Amino acid sequence: MTTWNWRERGRAATIHFGLSMAVAIAAALLVFLGWYPYPYREISGGRELFLILVTVDVVIGPLITLMIFDRAKPWKELRRDLAVVALLQAAALVYGLYTVSLARPVHLVFEIDRFRVVSAAEVPEDMMDKVPPGIDTLPLFGPTLLAVRPFRNENERIEATMVALQGISLSARPDLWQSFPEALPRVLAAARPVADLKGRHKSHAGEIDAVLAQAGRRADNTAWLPLVGRKSFWTAFIDPANGQPVAFLPLDPY
Repeated sequence: MTTWNWRERGRAATIHFGLSMAVAIAAALLVFLGWYPYPYREISGGRELFLILVTVDVVIGPLITLMIFDRAKPWKELRRDLAVVALLQAAALVYGLYTVSLARPVHLVFEIDRFRVVSAAEVPEDMMDKVPPGIDTLPLFGPTLLAVRPFRNENERIEATMVALQGISLSARPDLWQSFPEALPRVLAAARPVADLKGRHKSHAGEIDAVLAQAGRRADNTAWLPLVGRKSFWTAFIDPANGQPVAFLPLDPY
């Protein structure tokens, strides 16, 4: 006979919630420090994906425990019920982390005149064997800085355009990747002075200066390029000496 001792049920659910939160914090360290370091947790939507995962996993498990926990049950039966809940919760967490890992940014790629963030899921499986030597196709902890090489001929340009129309961006194609230093002259040629950005967005001049100051930079020794994220455009500020990104701002430069 099931009894409804809410004090005991509440205690069991609270313990379950605490354990779930501990696991969630460990998962958050992996996601936000390893897979989605700033600013990619915002650019690539990692924060939203993880919050959905944690909310479902941390809340549902303890709620189920609240409903099924009953000391009037035989110990073997109660232990079985709790084990099933824990296994289901663990399976949901693993599947959720797998989904988040597929959306993780693996490369920040210079593409013609902008940076583009490429996620693991965007890289076509049938092109992974075409990655140039020395480049990790899907780094676990990224993103790495790469560039799209120039087209070798007009036929390659046309083919790449047709593939792009199917939803595969140039930056997601391993056969077009090259190391970032090789593209440095093109990066610097495409970069624009910060004064130009301030002129375009006078109302955001204070934000621009604040972001640069936080990075230890000034407007006169920094350039910028557009950055294409999963859902929006950002601005990437770069060192004009080596093209390396030094700061990011959630501002559509256009």
